[in-house]
Amino acid sequence: MSSYYLNFRNSIPWLILFLEIVFLVRFFFTGVNDIYQSFSSYPAFQDVNHMVIFGFGFFLMVLRRYGFSSTAFNFLIIVLGVQCSVLVEDFFFFSFSFFSCSLAKGLVSVTAVVISTGAVLGKANPLQLIVMTLVELIVFNVSRWINRTFLKVPYNLTLMHVHLFGAYFGLAVASRFPEPPPGLDKNRSTPKSDLFSVLGTVFVWVFWPSFNSVLTDAKKEAVLNTYFALAVSAVTAFMLSALTSKDGKFRMSHLHSAVLAGGVTISYTAPSISHPWIAMILGLLGSVITILGSHCLQRCLNPPLKIQDTCGVHFTFGLPAVLGALAAVVLCVVKEGTRAQWNNLSSLGFLIFFDVGAFCQTISTALVTGFITGLILNIKLLKIVPVSKYFDDQFYWEVSF
Repeated sequence: MSSYYLNFRNSIPWLILFLEIVFLVRFFFTGVNDIYQSFSSYPAFQDVNHMVIFGFGFFLMVLRRYGFSSTAFNFLIIVLGVQCSVLVEDFFFFSFSFFSCSLAKGLVSVTAVVISTGAVLGKANPLQLIVMTLVELIVFNVSRWINRTFLKVPYNLTLMHVHLFGAYFGLAVASRFPEPPPGLDKNRSTPKSDLFSVLGTVFVWVFWPSFNSVLTDAKKEAVLNTYFALAVSAVTAFMLSALTSKDGKFRMSHLHSAVLAGGVTISYTAPSISHPWIAMILGLLGSVITILGSHCLQRCLNPPLKIQDTCGVHFTFGLPAVLGALAAVVLCVVKEGTRAQWNNLSSLGFLIFFDVGAFCQTISTALVTGFITGLILNIKLLKIVPVSKYFDDQFYWEVSF
């Protein structure tokens, strides 16, 4: 095992140094005025920054012996990913004509990587996570560019596919990792890890209205609709948790995932919804599909399909994102149909085709490229973690238990 640590020590620092040199060179040739003018308002950026770093950092602390790695590796991929995201978006959307990506947009893009990390939590080493971050950010921006260029999706809405892309990219990557042995009990939680994880959930919940509104012009509508959806999803989570438990007690795992479902479900439509009751219905449906989906997936689909999802990103982000995409299509039909009084069905069908096409393109790109990325991450060059060392801080950190 000493040779593993030696190779690991010789690879990680040099990769990080190389990436930082690349970022420094690119930023050196960027106009100072372009950077400062592209920066969004600090309060909005601060909210998203807190949500991504603090919220998701604690949200991933679900494993009893993987707390150090969950928070620290999340922080590492965020600070590297934001720099990478700024440059990648500049390339795909502006072709180096000017530097126009704000840090808020970079943080929103990196959320896809954080979500994907939840699926491979405890299995991927930092070297693999860094490579996954770089590949996923490039592919995610390619997907956004396709949606923007060919399917005419509004620029800001292309970023709202982040939950859908991150969840299914992460699941596809996780499918290529070896399964942990049946007797391994390190992939379970404790009351302490559950407490920290729900603390992260509360952080994400509080700042989610800023996340959904930071890139839109209709900020008031986005904030209010997101809050209503989150509130109803949280109440529904408590209700369903008691109803689906054999002894009628609340389950922390339900609150860990379902209270966020409303924010994910409404992410596509938050700026355009004109009645709060619509947002509340979406929040309720999001929480329902999360809790019921967790039961069905964990008992019926995950074992035969061998889906490995450490943090439950499929039913926390994937299923609500699918529901939100379908809801966006339905609301588009109702809104445009009412406005046109169903006289111009060809134009309405054209809009539906673009919405459905963007959804299908995003999820298929995530699955295909995630599968390929998973194969790449499991080559010997990237220092594969032995299965017996999954979910263990002691493999990376100086710890005492």
